[in-house]
Amino acid sequence: MSAPASPATLAPPTPPGESGAPVSAGAADLWRRARGPLAFLGGLVVLALLLSLGAQGNRTGPLEPEDPAPEGARALVQILDSHAGGDVTVARSAADAVEAAGPDTVLVVVGSHRLPADQLADLAQTPGDRVLVRPTTLALEALAPGVRVTGRVDGRVLAPECRLPAARAAGTADLGGELYAADGARACYPDPQGEGHGLVQVATDHGTATVLGTPEPLTNARLDREGNAALLLSLVGGRDVVWLRPEPVAEGGQADIWSLTAPSLRYSLIPLTAALLLLAFWQGRRLGPLVVERLPVVVRASETAEGRAGLYAARRARDRAGAALRSGTLRRLRPALGLAADSAPEAVVTAVAARSGDDPAGLRVLLYGAAPGGAADPYTADDHGLVRLGDDLDRLEGRLR
Repeated sequence: MSAPASPATLAPPTPPGESGAPVSAGAADLWRRARGPLAFLGGLVVLALLLSLGAQGNRTGPLEPEDPAPEGARALVQILDSHAGGDVTVARSAADAVEAAGPDTVLVVVGSHRLPADQLADLAQTPGDRVLVRPTTLALEALAPGVRVTGRVDGRVLAPECRLPAARAAGTADLGGELYAADGARACYPDPQGEGHGLVQVATDHGTATVLGTPEPLTNARLDREGNAALLLSLVGGRDVVWLRPEPVAEGGQADIWSLTAPSLRYSLIPLTAALLLLAFWQGRRLGPLVVERLPVVVRASETAEGRAGLYAARRARDRAGAALRSGTLRRLRPALGLAADSAPEAVVTAVAARSGDDPAGLRVLLYGAAPGGAADPYTADDHGLVRLGDDLDRLEGRLR
């Protein structure tokens, strides 16, 4: 195999019969290049979707029946539902509470600040007893008429000091909070300063209304302290409970699609955007055609030939190596035969056969690799054939000099 004679052989070899114009990549090449980045992006998209679907947030907040946090009421609701003898129905709206309440139920109302006046009026007509936990003034007027706020005491454990059976059974409780008073009411847990009581119970047209001035005795954090758990269990008395914690009132107005998107999905866009930017930076450095420039040093032709031969061998590109050998031979033979660089293969084969006396069919296979009947090129079938191709081209070129 003859080595190129000058550094000009650094240019990529041009197969015989083809021009030196760049060739567009085929569909298979494009897919081979893009499948890695596409698989990476697909994995990120699937991960983002799984995170957005699986990150359904739990309900949280003060006295939320599903919240296991210290301020939630999950422990009390589970006790009422499993061990107190009755069932607990969680209502998220006043309409649901009105539908679920009955003469033998106890309606527990928390978060009354979310209830407008018309819904409070509907609740006031429901039968059965009710327990109001730190109600608003509007809720007091509708659901516990006659009860008024008289003061406040924070963070105090109070003693019952009354004849109400539920309070006497519970004993001391964490009822330091809003203080109330009402004419003709049964009042328990008085403030030592005499400003009012932490628990007041009054009669209504449909049962009794018990008002608690603080949610602390019902929370997960304080349920096991003092007589907190026993107090509500005694007020319920084994009956069914309707636990009303209204959802926040929806604000009017129009909402765009961004505000309706789940927060977990919005957060997943951050790694997706970063991955796209990194991919664009990575691929952007490789875009554009190759630029041929003069090297600042002279590279020996033998080193270039050995390096290219190693690449061809690593990829088993015998067809490319054979095309390079034939292209170099034809480039040197055409001027010697008086032929132009774009001469047709038939003209080249005829001229070489006339000068060397060899069979045109064999020369066609040797110079262009086109075997009779469309058979495979015998010179590029294996490595020994490629070595034979180099030797035959050298001998042919030597005879024509």
